Order: sequence, then C-alpha cells, then structure tokens
Amino acid sequence: MTSRKHYIDNLRWITLMLLIPYHTAMAWNAWGEPNYVFFESNKVISSFIVFFSPFFMPLLFVLAGVSTKYALRKRSFKQYLSERAKKLLIPLLFGTVVLMPVMTYLADRHNFGYSGGFFEHYGIFFTRFTDLTGADGGFSLGQFWFLLYLFVISVICVSIMQLFKNRGTSTGRPVPFPLFIALGLPLPLFGEFLSIGGKSLAEYTYLFLLGYFLFSDDGIIQKAEKYCLPLLAVGTAAAILDVYLFLWSDTELAVINTAAKYIAEWFMMIALVGLSKKYLNFTGKISAHMSGISFLYYIWHFICVVSSQILLYRLFGNNTAVLYFGTVIVSFPLTILLCEISIRIPFLCFLTGTKHKKT
Repeated sequence: MTSRKHYIDNLRWITLMLLIPYHTAMAWNAWGEPNYVFFESNKVISSFIVFFSPFFMPLLFVLAGVSTKYALRKRSFKQYLSERAKKLLIPLLFGTVVLMPVMTYLADRHNFGYSGGFFEHYGIFFTRFTDLTGADGGFSLGQFWFLLYLFVISVICVSIMQLFKNRGTSTGRPVPFPLFIALGLPLPLFGEFLSIGGKSLAEYTYLFLLGYFLFSDDGIIQKAEKYCLPLLAVGTAAAILDVYLFLWSDTELAVINTAAKYIAEWFMMIALVGLSKKYLNFTGKISAHMSGISFLYYIWHFICVVSSQILLYRLFGNNTAVLYFGTVIVSFPLTILLCEISIRIPFLCFLTGTKHKKT
C-alpha cells in the first residue's frame, strides 16, 4: 500500500490560502471584470492577480486528479462517485442557495445602489440572469463553480479511469520527462474549448487526467523535484512577462502574451509540485489540521472577503492600502473561525461536505 502523499495535501491547503489575497485584489482589477465589490482600477494590485491566475486554479485540478488516483485504490468507482456527490453537490447547493444570495445582495447594494431588503433581493437573485458573475445582484455560482466542474469532470473521467485501472500510465511504461514537459503544448487548444466565463471544462478535464495518470507517477515527480528550480525560473519569467504584456505594455502582442500565460501555467505547476515534494512532504498538527479544513476554507472565504471590504469601506472610505490589507487581515481569522465552527456542528458538516470533528 502506497503511503499518503503529504506534499499533495500541504500544497493544496497552502495554495488555497492564496484565495483571500487573490479575491481581495479583484476589487481593483484593471481590465474591467465585474466583481462583487469594485473600487477602482489599480495595476499594481492587478499584477498580483495576473501573476497567479495562469496556474492557480489549474493546479487545484491537477491535485484533484492525483488525489483521485489514490482514492480509487481504496474505493470502487461506485463508492468514489457516491462520495463525490456528497462532498461536492450538497455544498454546491448550500453555497448557491444560502451564501451566494448574500454576496450578490451586498454586491448590488455596493455597485448599483440597491436599496431594497435582503429577502426581496433573494427573489431577484433567482430571476436575474446576466453575465453570471453576481456583481449586479443576478444569479451566480460564485466560487462554487469549482465544485460543479470537479463533479462533472469526476463523472466524465471515471469511465476513462476504468480502462486504465491498476496501470501507471496509458502504455504501462515510464513516460520520459521531456515528453511529459511536451504535454503542456495542447493547453492553448483546450483553453477556449467548452469555456464558460473563461473557465474551460476541456482544459480542466485534461489537467485532471494528467494529475491522475502522470502527476501521481513517482518517476515523474522525482524528475520534477530534481529540476524544480530551473522549472520555477522558467515559470516565473513567463508569469512576469504575462503580467507585463497584459497590464503594462503599450504594445499589444497577443500571441506572445498567450504563449507566456500557458508557459507560466504549465511550468509553474510542475515546479510547485516538485518543490512541495522536496520541502513539504511531512505532516504535523498544524499541517494536518489545515489540510482537514481546507475545503471549508474554500467555501467560507469569499463571503468573508466581500463582507470585510464593504465594512472597511464604510468605516475608512476609499483608502486602498487600508481596504486591501485590512480585508486580508480581517478575512483570514474570520474564515478560520467559521471553519472551526462548521467542523464541530454535524448539520453544517453535512451541508459543507466535511467530516464532523468531535470535541
């Protein structure tokens, strides 16, 4: 029996910790993307978003694929899908029906001056269908799109996984590392295919399968660990170039910008997995606990961000430094507090797809 890959758990929860500063920064995005709270365009803050956006969510789908590989060693496909339904669909329903109406109500009040009551707005949420961002108070899945995509991808991939059960790769032979690197080449082709709001179901399915078949392969991970620093250098350089071309350059170089984005995505994911294998392959009280509440953290963090931003705006006005850093400082402990409360209440555990922690 293969021992648990602690570096996967640690990389996942550390990546998820970036959600608060990342989603806080969206209130200043410089490309006009609708957001629950928008203050003004700020290229410096936007640079943080653009740097991490190519590989942030893709990495989570890769890690989900890796985790699925090990989950299916202990579960049948039927058991796996049953668990996926409980863990993903119930929180999706809870988030959409309970949390998103609150966030879109706050968004409508802040962005468009809505003056009606919350329960009146609750009806608006389920009848106003615009761009699905929720920034105008209309229907939105918010961050819960990830749960929907992950469930759909899990169902799609089960039939593929059955074909390769008990086989490390599609050929049963080790995949040469250069060939593995080359598997990033199709990403631009998938990027715009089956894409809703810039989120490509095809791309994330591809990454999930790569996680299942290749990022779970010890030989591949050993090479990723060995070459993690040069991979990180390439990925970081590409991410910086992406930031420059997308936000700061006066010349539009779309092809180069797209190439930089996908190079950053692929090389940074491999580098981060390699780095985590090298430095994060351990467990302890803090890491185990953070891993245990990481799913709850994903569920609760955004409503904490939006509420904190609006409260701080009312208290301090449009002070960028206070609004950004204050939101991050307030949202993090508030999110952790909600996670700790949720994990101790059986009914909330059911709604959020987490295990009850007995006190």
